[in-house]
Amino acid sequence: MSEDLRGANALTIDHSKDLKFLSFELAGEFYGLDILKIREINGMMDITSVPQTPRFMKGLINLRGKVIPVIDLRLKFGLPEEAYTERTSIIVIEFQTIHGPTQMGILVDRVSEVITINEADIEAAPDFGSRLRSEYIKGMAKTRNIVLIILDIDLILTDEDLTFGPRGVAEEEEEAEAKP
Repeated sequence: MSEDLRGANALTIDHSKDLKFLSFELAGEFYGLDILKIREINGMMDITSVPQTPRFMKGLINLRGKVIPVIDLRLKFGLPEEAYTERTSIIVIEFQTIHGPTQMGILVDRVSEVITINEADIEAAPDFGSRLRSEYIKGMAKTRNIVLIILDIDLILTDEDLTFGPRGVAEEEEEAEAKP
């Protein structure tokens, strides 16, 4: 290979723009979270439920003396609820709120692996129309024959998610519609 071609190849991939994502599965789709937001990954553990919280808010866990709220990401995304298995995991993440950095656990079907993706290989999220909320999708990347949906956890989890109290009117209306 000539010196010119080696130099050109070295310039085409800027490894300083490599990003790492923890990939996980929900309902057969693969999602990614910025590895810098992840604090730890745990298997399923006892969750203490909290009355009058949204359906996706599963409750609280005691993690080495620290109480951390846990949400079921399936339910947050409007996916059908499924029984937890030995592969179900709680990813403890840290995200920003108006009160500063906050930790929360998110339940996922299974954690896959840490994947490195170059920033240039991440495409903008497609417009799904008005029926599907895509503002929390940072982008999409094709890797190892799968499409990885890269999430912005700071937009998915809001200050409202941390507010324990009566459920919202919209959620009560959804439940009323679902009943026969």
